[in-house]
Amino acid sequence: MVTPATPEETAEGAAVAEPEQASGVGRRRFLTYLMAAPTLTVAAQLVPEGEVAAAAAKSQIPVPLPPLEPMVDFADAVTMLAMPTMPLMRLEIAANNKVRFEMPRLEVGQGINTSVVMMIAEEMDAKPSDVVVEISDARPELFINHFTGFSSGVRALWQPLASMAAAARSRLVTAAGKRFGVPATDLTVSDTAVHAPDGRELSFGELAKDAAKVTVPAVPARPKKTEQHKVLGKPMNRVDARGMVTGATKYVGDIKIPGSVVAVVVRPPTVDGKVAAFDDASVRALPGVSDVVELPTGVAVCAENTWQALEAAKKLHVSWVPGPGARTSDTDIKATLNEKTGSMMDTLDLGDGEGKIDASFDFAGVSHSPMEVSYAVADVRRDRAEVWYPGQVGMGVQVDVAKAVGLPQPAVTAHITRAGGSFGARGFNDAVVEAARVSKAVGKPVKLMWTRNDETRHGRMRPPTHHRIIASYRGGKVRSFQQKMSGVMVDLSHGAGIVLTSEIFSAINKPVDEIVFYISQNVPYEFGLVTIDGKGERIPGVKTAEWRGVHGGSFRAAQELIVDELAAKLGKDPLKFRMDSLKTDRAKAVLKKVGVEGGWGRSMPQGWAQGLAVHEEHRSSSACLVEINATDPENPRVTKAFVAVDVGRAINPRGVEAQMQGGLIDGISTILQAGLHFDNGAVREGSFSDFKWARQRHSPLETKVFVMPPTGDPGGVGELGVPVAAGAVATAYARATGTQPRSFPINF
Repeated sequence: MVTPATPEETAEGAAVAEPEQASGVGRRRFLTYLMAAPTLTVAAQLVPEGEVAAAAAKSQIPVPLPPLEPMVDFADAVTMLAMPTMPLMRLEIAANNKVRFEMPRLEVGQGINTSVVMMIAEEMDAKPSDVVVEISDARPELFINHFTGFSSGVRALWQPLASMAAAARSRLVTAAGKRFGVPATDLTVSDTAVHAPDGRELSFGELAKDAAKVTVPAVPARPKKTEQHKVLGKPMNRVDARGMVTGATKYVGDIKIPGSVVAVVVRPPTVDGKVAAFDDASVRALPGVSDVVELPTGVAVCAENTWQALEAAKKLHVSWVPGPGARTSDTDIKATLNEKTGSMMDTLDLGDGEGKIDASFDFAGVSHSPMEVSYAVADVRRDRAEVWYPGQVGMGVQVDVAKAVGLPQPAVTAHITRAGGSFGARGFNDAVVEAARVSKAVGKPVKLMWTRNDETRHGRMRPPTHHRIIASYRGGKVRSFQQKMSGVMVDLSHGAGIVLTSEIFSAINKPVDEIVFYISQNVPYEFGLVTIDGKGERIPGVKTAEWRGVHGGSFRAAQELIVDELAAKLGKDPLKFRMDSLKTDRAKAVLKKVGVEGGWGRSMPQGWAQGLAVHEEHRSSSACLVEINATDPENPRVTKAFVAVDVGRAINPRGVEAQMQGGLIDGISTILQAGLHFDNGAVREGSFSDFKWARQRHSPLETKVFVMPPTGDPGGVGELGVPVAAGAVATAYARATGTQPRSFPINF
């Protein structure tokens, strides 16, 4: 714990506090300082131990500090690279008694809005309803700090936000003490107001101007200890829930600009096909149609409203040049990937009595299929452009639009809107680039909409993958375990690419997707000599992106199936075998929890079974136990699910529960029923009628999520649920049917 620091006056303000040193930061600390503003505005900066806090000028970006401890996963890299630009974030207290924060992360349904509200409300003792969190516009100076993905949001924000909120609180209390004429140490804070012992109170809004003049707080500006928390760690409903269910929450599709037109793109029958010719004479004569514009991706039809644009698009006659993958189908992709894993070295020769499992697995591509189809709004003028789009990489939106319309990056204003789902798809800016090109061509603001068929057939997908696992055992123990994955290369030419091509990773001579594989995947079991390998293969016409993580969903499912088969070969109970083999106490604790709560080993009817899986990623651990009814093997139903999760410290346990429930449905879908076929360069599935995502009738009749007690700093949640659910569903199906499934989804 620390006390207020002696300030060093700067051009923008003064250093005020050194918060308690947080684990994982090493010999570094956060210092807060005033920003020049009429009301209270604070920022935080990460500095080396012993350095005096000084406010950087607005145009300056501090040099990134080198990592002082080994990074465990990609989220660590994102978090570290985000730290130097934390001073560019601001926490403001307005005269209307609202605490406002511009969040450099995208709300895509994961609940980060609510987590940030809770973090600020906790440290400031403000009403959560008085905390306003808005998504920041794209700001190039934020660099990777405006990147949403890899479960890095809370991990990057919680320490600097705590510092900023605590510093603001100390100034407000100091200002109130002067106004009340009593020592600041005698005051209390609650409900967005400061209270005197005699009952007088002043709201934050009333104190904001005076607090902005406080250079040295009279009370400590340190974040609270965990035992003092009244908001963090307590379940809270989402702050935006009512708006979402009533329609009050606005998305990019709700934006209306006077004089704008609606655009729908007619797309080729094969992925990445090109326009050969088109005849738009009859279409231009249709009611409401204003323009027809050729694009690199198809032909855009513009009309006064969405219905007119959709109907006109159906009538446009286009001839096409086939896409680069026009001769490629599922069998070709599988054969290519299978060949890549065939080069794995065999296991060591362990002599007489050696046993070995050698198995291969195929996983189909998966559409992101967010609830909200891609929308983008663009207004491109001769010398500037303004766009609205829910991009996961703020700077990337600016860069891509500027390049597409031939403007310098600073001439593009990119408003980042909330998204109705993403799962990795909004890391790319395909829709907003199209909207900008159409707007430039027609000279009007354009609202461009993708249809559901566009999303499924021309959007990006989780890449198809092939896995080969060779495991050997002798004397009741696993002696070696090798897992090699080959997949269609994951396109990471956005935020992940920015990080992994930075100086920090410049010495690693590997493709970006391989780097992500090695720092995200693992074998959580003590299996002797363990090796993993992942390779990406470029296959023309298959458009990929990360999906609920990158490879975890397939990697873990294949691995857990072999763990069950090893247990059977060694004559051991699957749960006990895992408990005896797991490396970490956290993993053992979550597995034990689901085993107890789910009644592992209980008697079940013929065709029914339980399944287990464990997953560790982004400094979090989870385990899942499911029960499945596979009496009809072609139409199995998960009937019960028990999930235990240790995320270090849960900011909002209710949000963690929701994330794991969503991951459970995704795991059920990708293992049992939902996948994409590739036929001669085209995706066969077009909508939810044939891309068979789990419906309500496929949901477990009973689901329980157990959030474990705090074990440390917050870990990642967003990508934790899918792999563990996929593994549990796969093993349950195998045990219920008495089969060894090797291709997923099982009805593919």
